[in-house]
Amino acid sequence: MFRLSHYMRQLVVPTPPRRRKGAVKPVVIWNLTRRCNLRCRHCYSVSADVDFPGELSHEQAMGVLEDLGAFGIPALILSGGEPLDRKDLFEIAARAREMKLYLALSSNGTRIVGEAADRVAEIGFDYVGISLDGIGATNDWFRGQEGAFEQGLAGVRACKERGVKVGLRFTLTEDNGAQLPDLLDLTEAEGVDKFYLSHLVYAGRGDKHRGADASWRRSRDAMDLLIERAWTAAEAGDPLEIVTGNNDADAVYFLQWAARRFPADKVAHLRAHLAAWGGNSSGVGVANIDPQGRVHPDTYWSDYTIGNVKQHKFSELWTGSDPMLAQLRRRPRPLKGRCGACAYQDVCGGNTRIRALQLTGDPWAEDPACYMADAEIGVESEQRLTVTPFRGKSHDPAHRFL
Repeated sequence: MFRLSHYMRQLVVPTPPRRRKGAVKPVVIWNLTRRCNLRCRHCYSVSADVDFPGELSHEQAMGVLEDLGAFGIPALILSGGEPLDRKDLFEIAARAREMKLYLALSSNGTRIVGEAADRVAEIGFDYVGISLDGIGATNDWFRGQEGAFEQGLAGVRACKERGVKVGLRFTLTEDNGAQLPDLLDLTEAEGVDKFYLSHLVYAGRGDKHRGADASWRRSRDAMDLLIERAWTAAEAGDPLEIVTGNNDADAVYFLQWAARRFPADKVAHLRAHLAAWGGNSSGVGVANIDPQGRVHPDTYWSDYTIGNVKQHKFSELWTGSDPMLAQLRRRPRPLKGRCGACAYQDVCGGNTRIRALQLTGDPWAEDPACYMADAEIGVESEQRLTVTPFRGKSHDPAHRFL
């Protein structure tokens, strides 16, 4: 995740960069269940409103939670499917709160009403992210249910009424990109604390609909708007947080925006902060546990499993000798194509590896969603990978990952 507002404030009130020391404990995104009342076009878990076999039992889930707390993870994000469709969600969350973990909830918002909203507030979630992918009918089309927009917005309002920090999550595509300004206006009008723009990742139904991914021009226009809003907020001391995810080229684009407007010393300071962050964090600062207990480098790597918490503790799997984790943790990573030649690897970290894997079968190929021009990243011009519509499985599942 690229915290645009955080780094924008470095141009207003600079602070010393903090580099990682020693092994990094990951933020864990835990998909508690695959069940969901919506059917989103870009769902990476291919959820549906049915019970799926093999999900962790309550006892298994509580055991995993104890291990995560003892391991010292910095944050736990409870997700799905729709996490409120898991009957013991609040028991898990309450125990996480007792363990003093930073606790977030990733929801479609439609279930956060009445008693459920009261429980979210009582437990004391640090943050609730609610997904809206457009205004009104646009959101409902994306999410496969009429009325989903109004229900999701009601969830936002229920959180705000109870003093819970809440954010809007928006996945950018060609089909909804024109509504980004309206979503930002809604964020301001509702007093929402954070706006999160996610770029499309080619996983689950998101892979099936990759042909609708935002064009490079659309992505750049979206970043121009987000940067403008973030700069206005930073100058005014407005606490609104704007973040983006799943395209670490956003940081490079922002750095070059700053270079056109600020003195060299401020730009150097900003780059030092971005290099300390290091870009894509799959397998390093981010981990995923799926509903059946399988551990992945992040939520989109469903075809690559490190192990299962039903047989081994998460802490053991994460600190073990998995070969893909070892490669993801290399700096620089063994990147190829434009990514391998890019002058901003220290900032971007090679971007989102799963897109390269889905298109080429090679996780180290260039990321086709990088919207930076060759000249902007210091590479010689060459033919670019293009995003193509889904035509069935895009790579051999037996392909050698390394």
